[in-house]
Amino acid sequence: MHISTRLAHLSVLVATGLAAFNAHARSDEAFMKQAAQNGHAEIQASKLAVTKARNADVKAYASTMVADHTKVDDELKQLASSKKVELPTEPSTLQKAELKMISAGDDAKFDQRYAKSFGIKAHEDTVKLFQEAVQEAKDPEVKAFAQKTLPSLQHHLEMAKALKVPSKD
Repeated sequence: MHISTRLAHLSVLVATGLAAFNAHARSDEAFMKQAAQNGHAEIQASKLAVTKARNADVKAYASTMVADHTKVDDELKQLASSKKVELPTEPSTLQKAELKMISAGDDAKFDQRYAKSFGIKAHEDTVKLFQEAVQEAKDPEVKAFAQKTLPSLQHHLEMAKALKVPSKD
């Protein structure tokens, strides 16, 4: 199966999974757990990009993502601990599959796969998650964390969209 076809199938699975997750009322605990998984996926993908990317701008973006998301992860761990919430320690199964998809295949296309999947798509999903938490979180500290973090996530998305990664498909 061609890598683009597999990515399309995976995107449908991810979208279906996210739609099902979004269909239920998102509790503060569910938000923190999803935010942790998203952060773990972003950190792992970006660490991979730091070593595997060919484009200097993609490498620089990935380095920034590792640093920024690690800092947010530390803040989220402190918040969750204060709320007695045990966070996941790794990405979701779907995110792990996405990580495998970006690392598989032609290395010349890695930069494009990373930028599209973890620069743009993952940040779009995470921005939406944090926007919902800003609107719906019941706990004022959880809401404040989402409000504080959202602008940097939106900035990460804009940075990803600005990456000039040539299409190799």
